[in-house]
Amino acid sequence: MNNAAIGTGGPTAGTEESTFDAVLSTNLKAPFYLVANLAPAMAARGGGVIVNVSTLAAERALPGLAVYGASKAALDLLTKSWAAEFGPAGVRVNSVSPGPTRTPGSEALGDGLQQLAEQAPLGFVADPEDIAAAIAFLVSDEARFVTGAVLDVNGGRTVV
Repeated sequence: MNNAAIGTGGPTAGTEESTFDAVLSTNLKAPFYLVANLAPAMAARGGGVIVNVSTLAAERALPGLAVYGASKAALDLLTKSWAAEFGPAGVRVNSVSPGPTRTPGSEALGDGLQQLAEQAPLGFVADPEDIAAAIAFLVSDEARFVTGAVLDVNGGRTVV
């Protein structure tokens, strides 16, 4: 499971190159090389499961999250590419795309987290267990026919 990420908010014009590089390195380069080093062994043994953790910001343009959203949108495309590349050897690759979730990292959003959640049909902030349940499904045998998917776990935010 590729879950490590950093995200910084702010306008594009004020983004330092070092910040841009750090976000892309953590959110895109690290999962790329982790998969490059682990997926061939999974393929050699006849199967495995990889789950990438994306974000609502990969699909919905959110002001101030251009770099973070772009890094995760690229990860979603890698998810599909890896599903095509490693699927014939029995390796499934999917992505979970959480919406507003209560985590230590989201505390900085303050009331903005609830405001974002209220834009979705379900209207509430997820707990980490809500996201973990989706990941547990994707790694289970019940999802044996699911690969290359980006599973939105966002209270319906991408439908409105």
